[in-house]
Amino acid sequence: MTGMHYDIALRIRYDYGGPAERARTLLRLRVPDLPGAQAVLAQRLTITPAPDEGIEGRDFFGNGTLLAVWHRPVSALDLALSLRLRRDVTPPPPDPGVTLADLPGRLSTLRDLGPESPLHHLQPSPRVPASPAIAAFTRASAAGAPSVRQAILRAARALHGAMTFDSEATSVETPPEVAFAQRRGVCQDYAQILICGLRSLGIPAGYVSGFLRTEPPPGQKRLEGVDAMHAWVRAWDGAGWIDVDPTNDRLAGVDYVTVARGRDYGDAAPVLGALSTAGGQGTRQAVDVVALD
Repeated sequence: MTGMHYDIALRIRYDYGGPAERARTLLRLRVPDLPGAQAVLAQRLTITPAPDEGIEGRDFFGNGTLLAVWHRPVSALDLALSLRLRRDVTPPPPDPGVTLADLPGRLSTLRDLGPESPLHHLQPSPRVPASPAIAAFTRASAAGAPSVRQAILRAARALHGAMTFDSEATSVETPPEVAFAQRRGVCQDYAQILICGLRSLGIPAGYVSGFLRTEPPPGQKRLEGVDAMHAWVRAWDGAGWIDVDPTNDRLAGVDYVTVARGRDYGDAAPVLGALSTAGGQGTRQAVDVVALD
């Protein structure tokens, strides 16, 4: 087993055009321990101004949540997360060799409906509806793949080649079909497009939000999506889950830290809120992932 230690800092800043009243924000910024993958050594989340109420919990997929509520006007909000973590990685298991034709039979034998069940990730979800255009692209990309895993990797590579990373092209509300039509977007778009395409082939696929190492090891190129929280895909290959990053056309390994998982962005969004305010809203995000080893 190999591993890396990281110090991670995240800051998210919101500025409101007018004081926001009756503000409620659901945060998924509690980084989990994942046995065999990552171990949290220390973490602290600071919220300014401090909420009047804070209710901690876990959602269906096991993500740690904090519901923050303010009973007074709020004109700006600062979220600051500091984290020290060990990221362990073992090589991915061998390709189980399950074919796309075999996959429905494998899925039909599953009875567990817990958070890890691939059965939750087969159907369209609120932010990833079915798309004939994405389905056709993915079907062509995966044609002839000898196994489900190879179909996943071929689809991810084809999407990486077809899309251009553009931080100005989309917003968090952009539907996957729109981002795909313009062939531009950010990691959230790449992930949700790939999820849509894999599901159209009958492959369970879900969304992961987290962090990506800011500076690559010597001799390797800087990756896309490192200046904010990153997103990638979990896909079920007939025997287990693999994590793949279509934005950078690679498996998600030691450089990746998981924060939350779900069916789509809505299940794993780091910040979801409701407020009453006048005027616009501005936001800034900064991420630093420093390797200590």
